[in-house]
Amino acid sequence: MFRLIGEHLRSEGMSVFRINFCAGDWLHWHGTGCSSFKGTPSDWPEFIESFLSCNGITDLVLHGDQRIYHRAAVAKAREKGIHVAVTELGALRPGWMTLERNGLSTLSHFPDDPDAIRGISDSAGPVDLSRMFPSSFWLQTAPDVVYNLLNVFLAPLYPAYERHTIYPPISEYARGAVRLFGEKARTTQAEQDIHHLQAAGTRYFVLPLQLEGDFQLRSHSPYDSFAQVLESVFGSLAEAAPAETHIVLKSHPLDVGFENWAAVVEELTAKYGLNGRVHYLDGGGLAAPFSEAAGVVTLNSTAGLEALQAGLPVKTLVPAHYDIEGLTHQGDLAGFWHAPHQPDADLLNAYVNALALTTQVRGSIHNSDGVRVAARNIAARVAARALNPFGAYVDPPPRLEKARKLGVPL
Repeated sequence: MFRLIGEHLRSEGMSVFRINFCAGDWLHWHGTGCSSFKGTPSDWPEFIESFLSCNGITDLVLHGDQRIYHRAAVAKAREKGIHVAVTELGALRPGWMTLERNGLSTLSHFPDDPDAIRGISDSAGPVDLSRMFPSSFWLQTAPDVVYNLLNVFLAPLYPAYERHTIYPPISEYARGAVRLFGEKARTTQAEQDIHHLQAAGTRYFVLPLQLEGDFQLRSHSPYDSFAQVLESVFGSLAEAAPAETHIVLKSHPLDVGFENWAAVVEELTAKYGLNGRVHYLDGGGLAAPFSEAAGVVTLNSTAGLEALQAGLPVKTLVPAHYDIEGLTHQGDLAGFWHAPHQPDADLLNAYVNALALTTQVRGSIHNSDGVRVAARNIAARVAARALNPFGAYVDPPPRLEKARKLGVPL
């Protein structure tokens, strides 16, 4: 996608540069305007500062703002007044990519004021929200496998490269392959478990698990592991929730099994005396658990936005992008178990509309047509400096102060 973005920008007469950090980067994009950084991460800040100045860089475009090299690049670019454009997978998946100015999530400049959001939606007009560019399993997995295995086997070419992921790629892929063989059985079991729970008329909340390597956990929360999130939620459930209230935990679809979540859940269930009230689904999707849930508890997952769109009350443990008064439960978790706040449907429609018009672009890196559309749309926004348009840029980032008070290390 980034190579195609570069081609679009060059066709408009702009100079385009690319810095590669590893063999996988080189495979995706090499040639004119490309260079390689082969120093250590500690050498990088000085290198990028010099690179930005010597090449007269006006715009920095990157995927994600919390990766090892990206954090320093963003900091140096902002010091120099360089325009920063950050991409990420879309909040309105499938068929969308996120494109924001300066930062994402806790660092997003998108407003959190309901009136401002309604104003953006009203002034910008309606947007087509139809589903497009469905994800391809092979485009999610094959390029990732090729990229990371190339980095393993050609590591001597970039000896100081430090990857941003937390697991060794070969071990991760081996575990993922093993889990694929059991996917059908796990899904069947999950469907049976949630059916029995619903048939019994049990009142339950859903907690979607997030990946240990997710920057939403690593950078945008005060927790070191999702096990700490579970401990916090289980403690509150035991202390403050009605005795008949249960919780359903849903594994992440991309979890390959480095963490034994079933064992963690069993241990915490016993620790907090929640026997019979905790249900771990290691398969299936969220639609079935959501269908009769009393609400959803989440750290800051995009699953929370899916839950809001399904009409469910949502409580975030840290300021997620959609954690807005009128949408999410603003009280504490103890109160949420008893009286979860229902989302304002009109505000939700305005939020989704405003989001789609300002920080989302059509396209997808997991669809062969979608990647070309995404590249074209992102290039057009970058060239026009049309990031966070229609007044969707608030400075400082409106979620940051609240997040820092909770211990988020940003």
